[in-house]
Amino acid sequence: MGIFSIFSKDKKQQLDQGLSKTRESVFTRITKAVAGKSRVDEDVLDNLEEILVTSDVGVDTTLRIIERIQSRIARDKYLGTAELNLILKEEIAALLAENETGHFSDFTVPPSDDPYVILVVGVNGVGKTTTIGKLAYQYQRNGYQVMLGAADTYRAAAIDQLKIWSERVGVPMISQQMGSDPASVAYDTLSSAVAQKKEVVIIDTAGRLHNKAHLMNELGKIRRVMQKVIPDAPQEVLLILDASTGQNAYEQAKQFTEVTDVNALAITKLDGTAKGGVVIGISDQFKVPVKYIGIGEKLEDLQVFNREEFVEALFK
Repeated sequence: MGIFSIFSKDKKQQLDQGLSKTRESVFTRITKAVAGKSRVDEDVLDNLEEILVTSDVGVDTTLRIIERIQSRIARDKYLGTAELNLILKEEIAALLAENETGHFSDFTVPPSDDPYVILVVGVNGVGKTTTIGKLAYQYQRNGYQVMLGAADTYRAAAIDQLKIWSERVGVPMISQQMGSDPASVAYDTLSSAVAQKKEVVIIDTAGRLHNKAHLMNELGKIRRVMQKVIPDAPQEVLLILDASTGQNAYEQAKQFTEVTDVNALAITKLDGTAKGGVVIGISDQFKVPVKYIGIGEKLEDLQVFNREEFVEALFK
């Protein structure tokens, strides 16, 4: 019990540090917005709306949060500014809960005779390869046998970078030469994983959005070919988004959710930005649960998302 308590404490400290830029930006501005006010009135709500929108929570999600606070005011008849942070925490946590399929356990997969397959999608530069490496590390640390597949065959650098991570973490990787059919790489990876009794397979894919039809066809082909080996693969389609890109992350989420069945999100680079509000807005607007957040460079700095801990760290 004591060891797990230490791990939990360390995780929360990492989260607090990782969200410090967003917290300082939002909290400082909210403090200024309520200065000299004793109650939450229209001026405070207008200022709060501006703060949330400019923190990349998004217009639609911000309006939902403001409406929730207005309902609280109407119900309670009075809301003091001292209570505003608490109310925000409660309402944002409730909003995130609506898009949750239940809490994710720390890097575990359902028991199965077949490998659990994670198909990773996202544009280049969002931290896709790094996230795959960190996922492999975390799953392996939890006792799983992991294999990687380099199905981004359009860039030699993508294959090389994934190979570096596979060697760093100590997990095998299946690859072919640049220009090979990505579906062929996925097929080989799953076939090898089944033969070697691997439990988790993580497949990288190309990060291109300039031609949605081509992307849709490619991802569809990868899925069909994988299902020849494992009928329900991939069990997880994980979209990687970079928090520091703000509104661009929304556009990427829109594009990818249109072309493939994304069922989990990983939001990276939260430690280097004041735009942590994208976690709230993207989860709300696309109705896809945030599963992982990246809050630093170390292997341990990819965390399974916990909405209560996230909101608590954001409004400490």
